[in-house]
Amino acid sequence: MEKNQRAWSHLLVTVFLTGFATLIVAPAITDVTMLALCPGTDECSLAIYLSGFQQAVIGIGTALMLPIIGNLSDQYGRKALLTLPMTLSIIPSAILACNRTTNYFYAYLAFKILTAMICQGSINCLALAYLADTVSYHQRASAFGILAGVTSGSYLCGTLAARFLSTGSAFQVATFVSLFALVYMRIFLEESIPAEQAEGITQPILSEREEDVSWKDENAPAKMSAFKKIPSPWDVICLLRNSPSLAQAAVVAFFNYLGEGGMESSSMYYLKARFHFNKNQFAELMLISGIVATISQLFLMPLLVSRIGDGRLLSLGLFVSCVYAFLYSIAWSAWVPYVATALTTVMVFAPPSLQSIASKQAGPRDQGKAQGCISGVSSLANIIGPLIFSPLTALFLSEEAPFHFPGFSIICIAITLMIAFVQSLMIGRAPSNTDGENNSDGTEA
Repeated sequence: MEKNQRAWSHLLVTVFLTGFATLIVAPAITDVTMLALCPGTDECSLAIYLSGFQQAVIGIGTALMLPIIGNLSDQYGRKALLTLPMTLSIIPSAILACNRTTNYFYAYLAFKILTAMICQGSINCLALAYLADTVSYHQRASAFGILAGVTSGSYLCGTLAARFLSTGSAFQVATFVSLFALVYMRIFLEESIPAEQAEGITQPILSEREEDVSWKDENAPAKMSAFKKIPSPWDVICLLRNSPSLAQAAVVAFFNYLGEGGMESSSMYYLKARFHFNKNQFAELMLISGIVATISQLFLMPLLVSRIGDGRLLSLGLFVSCVYAFLYSIAWSAWVPYVATALTTVMVFAPPSLQSIASKQAGPRDQGKAQGCISGVSSLANIIGPLIFSPLTALFLSEEAPFHFPGFSIICIAITLMIAFVQSLMIGRAPSNTDGENNSDGTEA
């Protein structure tokens, strides 16, 4: 138990540092993009389209990579797989730490797209699998909520720090913190899968046991090549078809992240065009959201999940997300987005609840596969979301809009989130394939 607590603390520190490094530069990205592409203007269709293109390409890469990373972590361990995304994530911020001219921005954009295909979502996916390795079945929803709370806290601290740093300094600090997080993880974080277990988990998703070995001659078995253990997209589809509850969770994840991807690619440009928001105002919104989310996930969610269950918390969070998007779409003043952030108290229940439901559909040796599958589906939604909502936002913010409704794309996002909410009602309290099981090491949390 004490050993597990030390492991959790080192994992949470690692997640906090990586989240901090990510969010300390987030408020400045919009201004850096606008200055590099459309200096001196508040509207920039090129910036909107590039943002959508970036998210779409990254979504394609992560949709393919996350199931592979999750599967390989079941075989070779969480720590080994964490090293790759944490190393690659240093490169983009280091480029803008040097300079933020147009040429440097395009270099940043190219490396950001390439590295984010592996980095985006993979650290969270592996952290969830790590917790599932060491936390008992009945406490996973609370543990995932605490992980989400620490992530929100890192976003909060990163956003707060961004308020006191210049743009150049923010990217320099992000580079240093990312490097420090990598070194910290390599030194202190212990592997959650025992060495003998990691070496023995060599099956790809849905493979038969006889396929674990190949034969060089008649009597000498040899381990299969690592490439033969990597799951194909068809393997992921089969996994979803063979687990109805996991498939339902994947549908919810798809429509939820379809809406979230649309909001991420459109909302900042929407607020900048409507109310002339600047870096400080974006930072204020993120700061308020971070405070609310951190408090809610660390203190409120663990209390509620034991009383009403992760299925109901998921539905509640998705319904409030619909209301949040609707308020954005009809915002009549600059203070409306600030008031809407109060809804974050409930919205943040959805992702940890969904991840908990998915985790309960997998055995102790398949947590990476389950989380990678859900993360891959979520990334697939991020391919489609920006392609739909970024052009729609640009159209309705321009003078060529068919009718005057600047928030039309946001109301479409609200409808998408409503579909996710309706589907979540069909899950309820998801049945478990591992009900009554303890952790892989047989301990209770």
